[in-house]
Amino acid sequence: MQCHYCDRSADLTVDKDGVKVGLCEEHFQERLDEFSDDEALQRLRDQFEIDRA
Repeated sequence: MQCHYCDRSADLTVDKDGVKVGLCEEHFQERLDEFSDDEALQRLRDQFEIDRA
């Protein structure tokens, strides 16, 4: 499977309800960085009491 954003091979693939998405390492890290800065993610962490110690 190829990365959803570029032509590289996907290092990570996710299948949800028949929809498959693949990401290379670089794009996975970029998306992860975006989520880590997102206020919605912090609310989820607070809701589930996630501690990354």
